Amino acid sequence: MISLFAAGGLQAGENVMLIRVDGAISPASAEYIVNSVESAEKEHVSALVIEMNTPGGLLESTRRIVQSILSSSVPVVVYIYPAGSRAGSAGVFITLAANIAAMAPGTNIGAAHPVGGGIGSDTTSVMSEKITNDAAAFVRAIAQKRHRNAVWAEDAVRHSISNSESEALKQGVIDLVSPNLDSLLKQIDGRQVETSTGMVTLKTADAKVQYVPMNWREKFLGVISDPNITYILMMIGIFGIMFELFNPGSIFPGVVGAISLILAFYAFQTLPVNYAGLALILLAVILFIAEIKIVSHGLLAIGGVISMFLGSLMLISSPFELVSISLTLIITTVVVATVFFLWVVGLGLRAQQRKPTTGVKGMLGETGKVVAAIKPGTTGQVIVHGEIWKATADRTLKEGEEIVVESFENWTLKVKPKE
Repeated sequence: MISLFAAGGLQAGENVMLIRVDGAISPASAEYIVNSVESAEKEHVSALVIEMNTPGGLLESTRRIVQSILSSSVPVVVYIYPAGSRAGSAGVFITLAANIAAMAPGTNIGAAHPVGGGIGSDTTSVMSEKITNDAAAFVRAIAQKRHRNAVWAEDAVRHSISNSESEALKQGVIDLVSPNLDSLLKQIDGRQVETSTGMVTLKTADAKVQYVPMNWREKFLGVISDPNITYILMMIGIFGIMFELFNPGSIFPGVVGAISLILAFYAFQTLPVNYAGLALILLAVILFIAEIKIVSHGLLAIGGVISMFLGSLMLISSPFELVSISLTLIITTVVVATVFFLWVVGLGLRAQQRKPTTGVKGMLGETGKVVAAIKPGTTGQVIVHGEIWKATADRTLKEGEEIVVESFENWTLKVKPKE
């Protein structure tokens, strides 16, 4: 991340870095926070403030954020702001990991119970218990590290309890309630907090606040890691490559398809992908192609539609609305895919299988008439497509007799009588 505190008359200790996370915790937001922590350490700022409003998010991204905060040499302040915001699920872990945890009036925190990944995920009681126990141990360790209410933290995971800002303050979940950032910085001024390098005294009362937005790479990652965008990229990739395969030489669809598919698979590394869903989508493509080549009276096509629909529903295993694929998009894509494979690709295949109608190959199988008698071993003449050709035959053919072209060699047609 580029240095934002270049020489300008201010000492490093007089600066506070501010970032904002509004939405689901995703790989993009994780990279944003981790990069900001690293930048804050390089600049030796007084504190890094994370204004947060999140319904939750991905566990792997949450672990990465928590690890970065706990190992930071710069004090990290998590501030649930503005009014109406929440720190749900993953937000609980991140808030508890902060050196200073604060909330604005009218906010809430809690409901951190892990939720199953949706269709196709393992929802057995044993697996659910394992996930819950792991999350409970994780949040308990964080709370104990920051000397916060570990019992409440574990209950937030196991029983999905949720508290308002005043209740959270009373139960020792957070450190303070503050109406705005200026007030918060004055309240925490002079407090001592423990960082990875030891005890640090906060100097924030008169600090200059520097807001740091996402850089272009983080924004790009945020765009392509959106499940809806990833899904669109994957389908464009499949359509483009299939179009190129059935229409060789088109080039543009193949290039666009390859790039889109690479970006989609890059995004898949950052999302909770259910590979059974991906396999069903690939099976749907195979069934559509088989329908074009095999007469199944529509059964293969119906199977392809069902397979693509179910695969699309299962593709992203996440219970969060912001980390899932829109049902409207899925239905639209399935309809477009069905039309694409059964019509566009069908036209391409039929064009390849159609008998040539031009050139020498277009003469084969055509009919005509004898204009000069033909005897075995001699050459006569026939008229085909309004043109007179030299012709040979294995038997005698009289003038005016109808013939069929069998082959072409050395500019001479070999013909036989028309049956």
